[in-house]
Amino acid sequence: MENSTSSHPAMLTLGFGEMTSVKYLYCSLVLIGYSVIVMLNSAVITVTLLNETLQKPMYIFISAFCINGLYGSTAFFPSVFINLLKEVQTISYGACILQNFAVNTYGGSEMSILVVMAFDRYVSICHPLRYNSIMSLTTVFRLIGTAWLYPFILVSILVLLTVRLPLCGSVILKIYCDNWSVVRLSCIDTAVNNTYGMVCTVAMLVVMPILIVISYIAILRVCAKSSKDFRVKALQTCAPHLIALATFLVDVLFEIFLYRYSPTTLPHALRVFMSIHFLVVPPLLNPLIYGMKIRELRIKIIQLLQRQPFALKGSMQL
Repeated sequence: MENSTSSHPAMLTLGFGEMTSVKYLYCSLVLIGYSVIVMLNSAVITVTLLNETLQKPMYIFISAFCINGLYGSTAFFPSVFINLLKEVQTISYGACILQNFAVNTYGGSEMSILVVMAFDRYVSICHPLRYNSIMSLTTVFRLIGTAWLYPFILVSILVLLTVRLPLCGSVILKIYCDNWSVVRLSCIDTAVNNTYGMVCTVAMLVVMPILIVISYIAILRVCAKSSKDFRVKALQTCAPHLIALATFLVDVLFEIFLYRYSPTTLPHALRVFMSIHFLVVPPLLNPLIYGMKIRELRIKIIQLLQRQPFALKGSMQL
């Protein structure tokens, strides 16, 4: 008879493996990567807050995107940095569950924010005369709230189903905690968890991309009937969103491939890279993509950076 009353292990061992042999190199990479992500995303958020001309729906959505990137990165990078410096790479069960929740809500919010950004582009291009009345600040913040609340609810149920499971193992295969890594340690049948996990996957990676595709079909129809100048301008405003969407979906496919097939024949470093790709690449690339592609945002960021030396010089003279 299975022991369904097994307690959760106090500590779980993470799968750092051979990474610890060159831990100071990885520590440096983690520190540099996290610092760059914080700097880039904070720059976008700061210029949006400081400039009234940027306090428009598109830029507010981009800022929400960057805030989510900071949230996901903070759930991952500090934990990895601390563990690399430890003699034994372990994490408490409570901290593991918290990281699991944060990583999954980050991924879900990334997708749902992409959906509301697609809706914003649809309204802007397909209903330009009604744009200001439809996309009021109240509507914008409601959309952002929904984009965060939706994955929060889905992931909360997912994590609650995981917490109820007694665990017989204590070794996490990855260098961070995700839901599958914890569920696989269970002593009992996990059919309910697997079924609900599939529901979440469909809700996030099937339903949401379909909504984005519907938005872009409508946009393409309008562009096909419009002038060349209009098409060029419309596609330029949509390009950063499409690049961000493609980047995130490719990263998630890496994660699904690793989750489904567990390719143990791959080198450990490559498996680690595949498992962390969606936590590292989008927060790093998204502010660069939007900063380079959107001229007004790029100009404001450059102006902010140019003011810093003068501000520092002034404070030194005081």
